[in-house]
Amino acid sequence: MKPLRFALTPGEPAGIGPDLCLLLASQPQPYPLVAITSRDLLTERAAQLGLAVTLLAVTPGQLPDQPAPAGCLYVWDTPLAAPVQAGVLNRANGPFVIETLTRAGLGCLNGQFNGMITAPVHKGVINDAGVPFSGHTEFLAELTGTEQVVMMLATGGLRVALVTTHLPLREVADAITGERLLRVARILHADLVHKFGLAQPRILVCGLNPHAGEGGHLGREEIDVIEPALAQLRAEGIDLIGPLPADTLFTPKYLEHCDAVLAMYHDQGLPVLKYKGFGAAVNVTLGLPIVRTSVDHGTALDLAGTGKVDTGSLQVALHTAYQMAETP
Repeated sequence: MKPLRFALTPGEPAGIGPDLCLLLASQPQPYPLVAITSRDLLTERAAQLGLAVTLLAVTPGQLPDQPAPAGCLYVWDTPLAAPVQAGVLNRANGPFVIETLTRAGLGCLNGQFNGMITAPVHKGVINDAGVPFSGHTEFLAELTGTEQVVMMLATGGLRVALVTTHLPLREVADAITGERLLRVARILHADLVHKFGLAQPRILVCGLNPHAGEGGHLGREEIDVIEPALAQLRAEGIDLIGPLPADTLFTPKYLEHCDAVLAMYHDQGLPVLKYKGFGAAVNVTLGLPIVRTSVDHGTALDLAGTGKVDTGSLQVALHTAYQMAETP
């Protein structure tokens, strides 16, 4: 059996992603892990942090089959467009960030990597560079030719997937269609089975409106859209409970008997998850033909180069990617 191998993208070069990669090098990994970034960037950041990390050069044609020794990090050198100062954004390096993601994503598609783990990017500076970019999730969907993907965050004892992701709130209700619900729920169910090894996953579904619409008095989306879609999915054998009021769904009474929650929009489900496990959570893109996980936090520009960063979320992202790739 061919050994597993993973790609790591540090994201925004002025943020804490390079710091996280260097700190990670002090800990042995079970599989080869290749940082796709600028060797010069890591060298400069290591000096700034006072870290002794040996950078081991690799190329697409000579990728490692064995994990790097502790204190070492494999690097697939990707040139910067401009020098980097920790904590200071530079739009000139927007295309550099896109190139690292492209190399990792295509590497997963062609079998060089069994999964990719991403550190945070800065969406604003990428767009300022003239590259339309709404997030890792959407970018990787386009790169892999995937029509529909699902964003899911997970921490100890809780998984939350989203029907809609990065939309203005006023557009959410119109975006929640029966067709979209069917696609998202099917992807969530399939990946819980095939990538997380859950034979019969149970999914709780949030309503869109307060009190799940209060029988139509607080909105009809539950009656007209959500309930018919859930009925069709149940007929397909998917175990769904809901729609339930979101303000009571996130309680032990319900959560102790489920494997995932399907929330209607970003700020309905993610504040609860991040309150429960911020810094120890992982972002997973479901529906892709590849494994992709990410940290649950942003670029933290104010902490870049200070040594005051926590690798907890990156550790969870790594171990989740490993587990997903190991699932038969």
